[in-house]
Formats: sequence, C-alpha cells, structure tokens
Amino acid sequence: MTATFLTADWRYLAMLNYEVDPAILGPYVPKATQLDTYDGHHFISLVGFLFLDTHVLSLPAFFHQNFEEVNLRFYARRNVGGEHRAGVVFLREMVARPLVAEMAKLTYNEPYRTVPTQHTVLETSGELQGVEYQFGGPGDTCRLTVHVESPLESLSEGSPEEFLTHRQWGFTRQRDGGTIEYRVEHARWNLWRNARWELDGPLREFYDEPFASILSKGPSSAFIAEGSPVAVHLPERIA
Repeated sequence: MTATFLTADWRYLAMLNYEVDPAILGPYVPKATQLDTYDGHHFISLVGFLFLDTHVLSLPAFFHQNFEEVNLRFYARRNVGGEHRAGVVFLREMVARPLVAEMAKLTYNEPYRTVPTQHTVLETSGELQGVEYQFGGPGDTCRLTVHVESPLESLSEGSPEEFLTHRQWGFTRQRDGGTIEYRVEHARWNLWRNARWELDGPLREFYDEPFASILSKGPSSAFIAEGSPVAVHLPERIA
C-alpha cells in the first residue's frame, strides 16, 4: 500500500443523489475502470462536506486545516485479483483555498476549481437539524441545504446508501489519457436518511451540460452522512 498523503476529518456530508443514463458518464470513465451500478442503476452525487484538522504528509496544513468542499462525482470500480475496488470519479470539486486546489491538481490531476465557499451547521440542543453549503460569489451563489428528518442510523449492508458512501478508492484520468488510483480509508458512516433538501442558484455557472440540467431536476435520494477521520494515500498509476 502506498504512503498516506493526507489525513483529515470529513464531517456532515450532505449528499444529493441522481439516477442518470450511463451513456452520459461513458466519456468520463477512466481507463482500466468501469461504471459501477446499484441494482442496474447509475448515479451521480452532489456532495457538500467539511474538511477538518487537515494534515498533509503528517504536517498540519497551516491556514488550510478547516474548509468546505462541494464536489460532483460518479461511481466506478476496478477488479484486481478478485478484489472489488469500489471507487469514485470526480466531475468537479470546489474549494475556497487555492493552495488546496493546486496541490490536488498537481498530485492527482483532480478537477478542482477555486470559488468562495461557506457553510452553516444547524443544531438544536446539540442535535443536528441540517447543514448548508454555499459556493460562488455574491452574484452567483448556489446553496445546497439538507434538513434532518429522521434519527441517526447505522449503515445497512447492501443498501443504496452503502453503495453511495462506502467507497474506498478514487480513480482519476491523467493529462496523457492514463489513469491513477488512490486509496481512501475511512470507517462506515452513520447517516440521517430521507432528508429534506434544497438546491438553488445558477448551477450552469459551475457545471457543464447535461449535469447542470440533471441537478436542477431534483435527486432520487438525499441524506447526511455523519463522516469520520479519513486517510488519503498517494496515487499509483494503473493505465
């Protein structure tokens, strides 16, 4: 296994999940991987979450330890010697920290964009009521808000939520057309299921078609994952 590149706490992952035609995703699938499906269904997810206590190569990421990220991703897999590696492929990742974006582009060639971001955690008597993530400037702000409407539950084996959240690999197309993979270690996340969601703002300012239109139509599911500490390993080239 490769060395650890980054550690952090990922918390309050607000996830809107959309079923899509696999033909839309085909051009984005990295070499040596294939689209992953849940019961024959393909998904993209819009995810807002918090990076907390971030360390890079075991050193504190000074002035960059705590920040928000909003990403759009889909699901891919790779089989290696009988091992099923369930992973994600990012279509767009947004942070407010230019150094974070440039480091991720340099190390992984991830599709980062630097935009202003904010978040609000809504709590009552220490109980989570919802989270909101904002991205964009004063004239083009988008808001992703998810409200808790059920108790915190453990992740059910074989559930759609497990398919969408328990992904321990990342796959990224490289500039020369090749592919890297990297391991992302984290515990199984507890979550608040069947959450009420809101998404508004000029999505076309941030996402190409057909993804902006897909996001505007409303998700097939929405929930908040509690999150956990994570360890992101250095990449290895696979194609």
